[in-house]
Amino acid sequence: MAIASGERARVISAKLRAVVGRAGAEHDHHRQTPTGNASGWVSRLRSDRRGGRYRPPEARVGPVESAPKGAHREREVKLEARPELGLPRFDGIAGLRLQSDDELKLDARYFDTEDLRLTRAGFSLRYRSDDGWTVKVPVGGSSKELDRVEHTIAGDRGAPPEAAKDLVRAWTRSAPLRLVGRLQSRRRRLRFGRGVRAHLEVVDDRVVASVPGRKRSRFREIEVELVDAADKAARKARKLVVSRLRAAGAQRAQNITKIARALGPRALKPPDVTAPVELRRRATVSDAVQAAIGSSLHRLVVNDAGVRLGRDPEAVHQARVATRRLRSDLRTFRPIADRAVTDPLRDELRWLGNKLGAVRDADVLSDLWRGELEVLGTPDREAVDALLGLLAQQRDAAHRALQDAMRSPRYDNLLDQLVSTTRRPPVKRKAGKRRAAKVLPRLARRPWRQLQNAVRALPPNPTDPQLHEVRKRAKQARYASEAAAAVIGDPAYRFAKGLARLQDVLGSHQDAVVARTWLENARPAGDDRRLSFLAGELAGLASCKRQEHRNAWRSVWRRTRRKRLRKWM
Repeated sequence: MAIASGERARVISAKLRAVVGRAGAEHDHHRQTPTGNASGWVSRLRSDRRGGRYRPPEARVGPVESAPKGAHREREVKLEARPELGLPRFDGIAGLRLQSDDELKLDARYFDTEDLRLTRAGFSLRYRSDDGWTVKVPVGGSSKELDRVEHTIAGDRGAPPEAAKDLVRAWTRSAPLRLVGRLQSRRRRLRFGRGVRAHLEVVDDRVVASVPGRKRSRFREIEVELVDAADKAARKARKLVVSRLRAAGAQRAQNITKIARALGPRALKPPDVTAPVELRRRATVSDAVQAAIGSSLHRLVVNDAGVRLGRDPEAVHQARVATRRLRSDLRTFRPIADRAVTDPLRDELRWLGNKLGAVRDADVLSDLWRGELEVLGTPDREAVDALLGLLAQQRDAAHRALQDAMRSPRYDNLLDQLVSTTRRPPVKRKAGKRRAAKVLPRLARRPWRQLQNAVRALPPNPTDPQLHEVRKRAKQARYASEAAAAVIGDPAYRFAKGLARLQDVLGSHQDAVVARTWLENARPAGDDRRLSFLAGELAGLASCKRQEHRNAWRSVWRRTRRKRLRKWM
C-alpha cells in the first residue's frame, strides 16, 4: 500500500485540528470508567458516604458483570428443609416448563488451610465425583443470594493441582492445604426453561458430612439457582419458587457454603483479610492506620485471582492501585510509624507495583489506541492488527513475569507481612492512642506542601518528567487526604476530589507521553511502510493529546489550591 494520498493527508490534518480544538473538553475513555481511572476511587466516595462521612468502598470481588471465559457464574438462594418435606410442583411458574428431573450421587472432598482461611472468606476448593476440581470465588456481598464464580480445573483426584492452588494463593499464602471435609450427597436436580433454553434450576441435596474431629452430620439443603440471571422472567420465577418452597415448610438458610455449615463455628469466623470498615468519629490513629492498610490489602487480595488469570484488565488496575495506595499510606504514616516495619514493606510493594505496572501500561495503551483508531476512521486493517499485535506480545511477556512474581515465596511473604500489619498496626504506642481526627490533618499537610513546592519550582514551560513528578506528588497528597477523610468527612473528601482531578489531567498527559515514546521505539519486523505510517498517525494524535493536557492542568491546579478547600488541615 502506498503512503496516503494528498486527500487522505488533508482529512487526517483536519481530524488532528479537531482533536486540538477539544482541549480540556473530554477525558480519555480509560480515565472515565467508574473503576478504571486515577480519580475513580474518589469519584465514588459521595455514594459511599453515610451521614456526611464517606465509607471506603469495598474492593471488587471477582468479575461483576459476568464470569470470565471458562468459568460459570453461580447465583443461588439457599433454604433448609426437614427430611420428610415433599417438593411442591413448580411447572408453569412464570411461563417456565420442567425440562429435566435428575437423580445424582455426589462425593466431594474439600481442601483448606488448618485455620480454614478459604472457607472463612467464602471460597471453596474441592474435588467432586462428577466434575473434578472446582474453585469457587465469591463475587458479591448480597444477603439475599450466594453469588460465586466457579472455575473448573483439570486434574486427577488426590492433591489439588497447581492451577487450583494458584487461584486461592492470596488467601492461603504460605499455609499448606489439607483435606478438611467430605460431603456425600443424594441430589435431585430440576431444570426449568422455555423450549431448549434453561433459565432456572432447583437442587435438593440430602448431605452426609464427614469432618475430621467432628461427629458425622446430616442436613438437607435446597438451592434455587438462576441459570440466566439477565432474564427478568427467570428472576421472577425464582422469587415465586422460593415463596412456594417456604409455604411448603422450607426455611431460608444462612447464605454460607455447604462445607462451612459442615465445618461448624470455626468456619464462620471473620476472614483474616476483611472488607473496608467505616471508622468512628472518635477513632484512634491505630484504628485509622489499620483501616487504611486493611482496605488496600483487601483490594489487592480479592483481585489476585483475576490478575493471575490475565483476562481482566480491571483486576490488574485494581491490584496496582492497591499497591500504590499502600506505599503512599505507609509514607504518610511514616512520622508516627515503626519504620523498621514500614520501610521494608514499601520496598516490597514497589517491586510488586513495577510488575503490575508493566501489564497495566500495555492495557492502557491498547485502550488508548483503540479509541484513537476511531478518530482516524478506517486505517489499514493489517497495519492496525500488526501494531496491536506488537503491544499484545509486550503485555504477554509482562504478564508472564508478573505470574512468576506472584508464584514466588517473596509475594507470599509480602502478603503475610501485610496481614500481620493490619492485625498489629506498626504505630508508636503514644501516637497510636491519639484521636485520628487531630493527627491525620497534620500528616496530610506534609505531602500537600511538597506538592505546592514542586509546582512553584516549575519553569514556565516544564518538561514532561517535571509534570510527571507533580502528578506523583498530587497522588500522594490525594491519598493522604482520603485517609484523613475517613474521620474528617466532607471537607477532606472535597479536597481529595480536587487533587484527583489534577492527577487525572496530568495522568492523561503522561499516558500521551508514554504512547508517543512507545511508538517511536516500536520495531516492526521488516520495513513495513503501512505500519510505520499508522504509527506516525497515532504519534501525531498522542502529541495533540499531550498538548491538550499541558494547556489544561494549570487551571485545574488553580481550582485545587483554593484555601477554603484546605481549612480542615
